[in-house]
Amino acid sequence: MDKRIVAPEDKRIVASEFLGTLLLVFFAVGSAVVAVEYLGTVGIALTFGFTLLALAYALGPISGCHVNPAVTLGMYVAGRIGIRSAVERWVAQFLGAIVGAALLFLLAHQIPGLETSGEFGTNGYEDRSAVGINIGGAFLAEVVLTFLLVYVVLAVTHKVAVVGFDGLPIGLALGAIHLVGIPLTGTSVNPARSFGPALFAGGAALTQLWLFILAPLVGGAIAACAHRLTHPCPNVLTPEAEDAV
Repeated sequence: MDKRIVAPEDKRIVASEFLGTLLLVFFAVGSAVVAVEYLGTVGIALTFGFTLLALAYALGPISGCHVNPAVTLGMYVAGRIGIRSAVERWVAQFLGAIVGAALLFLLAHQIPGLETSGEFGTNGYEDRSAVGINIGGAFLAEVVLTFLLVYVVLAVTHKVAVVGFDGLPIGLALGAIHLVGIPLTGTSVNPARSFGPALFAGGAALTQLWLFILAPLVGGAIAACAHRLTHPCPNVLTPEAEDAV
């Protein structure tokens, strides 16, 4: 296995996770901010899926294209990366989401009449949910939806890298997740994706943000535990070994 894929000191991994999360937020969340009237729920779901699919092929061989703290947590719990690499990725992902949201915010303000406060592609429950889902339902939905995404990522990838056709089921899974999740919570399944836009939306988007950070992380951790049961592999890279590379 190419050590450059897993070495935590490799700056390419950090740069890839930063850039990938930035682009995911700008394009995918952007579809919900500036084009929702033209795309609808199906169009937004496809945009998320297609964007992640493209990024998986572009960045997968470099960093694994996690672009999602929940995926990174799943990789850590599954024993494929160490804590140092996980923390570096988390920092890059959150910073990338902030910059991507900032660029999207700047673009949105060039469109006359487009409102960004309170919404801005953020996630929510109760009165901020299209179907009015309550806090418990929102938490459960985000846990289960994230479980599917992280479980698929772990199941189709070998070690850390995304290679071959690995990106296809990952993109399809994210698209299907959004078809179900958009009416419920707007679909987070990604703490960084929720964090960046919420900073610029303010108001209730910030007060409800905790759920869309915590629930996806819980779902990602559970997915990693389930994957260990269904796909036992004695040759996974242990955190200690990975950090020693």
